[in-house]
Amino acid sequence: MDKNESPPDYEPSIRMIAMPADANPSGDIFGGWIMSLMDLAGASVAYEHAHGRVVTVAVDSISFHHPVAVGDAVSFYAEINQVGNTSISTYVDVWVRGREDGKPFRVTEGVYTYVAQDKNGRPRPVLGWKGK
Repeated sequence: MDKNESPPDYEPSIRMIAMPADANPSGDIFGGWIMSLMDLAGASVAYEHAHGRVVTVAVDSISFHHPVAVGDAVSFYAEINQVGNTSISTYVDVWVRGREDGKPFRVTEGVYTYVAQDKNGRPRPVLGWKGK
C-alpha cells in the first residue's frame, strides 16, 4: 500500500462528516462505519470500470492508523489496484484534516475486492484494465 504523506491528488469518491450517531461512548467513530463507507467508495470505482453491477467478495486488508472524531470531515479515495477476469480489486485510502492545524492525515486504508455480475447474479467478465 502506498505510504505517501498527503492525500491523493484526485477527488475523493465519498466525503462525509462524522456525526454523533456514528460514534461509540468514548466519542470515536465506529470502525464499522468507516469500513462500510470504504466499501461504497471502492464499489463506486469498480462499478464504473465494470460498467455495471459489482458485489463485494472480500476485504483483503484494512489498517486503522488513527481514530476519527465526531465532526471530522472524512474523505474516502478509491482507485483500482488490479483487474482479473471477473474481479476488480480496489485500494481505498481514508483521510481527515486535523482540527487544530488543518493538516491532512491518513486514518485508514484497505483493499476491497468485487466481482462483476450479470443480470442473473452470475459472475461476468470485465473489460481489460489500463492502469496508471
